[in-house]
Amino acid sequence: MRVTTKGRYALRALTKLAMHAEERPIPIKRLAEEEEISPEFLEQIFFRLKKSGVIRSVRGPGGGFMMNREPADVSVREIFDAVGEGIDLTPCSNYSDDGNGHCVREDFCIVHDVWQEASVHINQYFDSLTLDKVIARGMDRYLAAMERQREAVAT
Repeated sequence: MRVTTKGRYALRALTKLAMHAEERPIPIKRLAEEEEISPEFLEQIFFRLKKSGVIRSVRGPGGGFMMNREPADVSVREIFDAVGEGIDLTPCSNYSDDGNGHCVREDFCIVHDVWQEASVHINQYFDSLTLDKVIARGMDRYLAAMERQREAVAT
């Protein structure tokens, strides 16, 4: 399994957006600069996230993007799905919620169940991992990095 740049950028940008969920909308240009993502690429990603209802846009002066739902209600799998990020291990696992794969060899393949089961576990993990959990896990690292940055600027 490999999460592409699109999936990684979507998760990074949304965690930043979610960290500032109580504030005003954040311009895409600011998010792109802070996360070192091409603004054009981030616009494509946000178009899909907006279409799926994860985020919303606010027009006009002071406009930008905001979370449309609480970070605790948005799973990483939902983010990946919204941007078209497949998270199957192999082409033959083609995970689906009902547990039925779509591999042409599944009727006679000895290892089909191995890939299917692994795919189910990975998808369940990303289903259970929400934006607020991602933020909580990385907050200490983030705050330490911000402190180091402040100290470097002060010297």
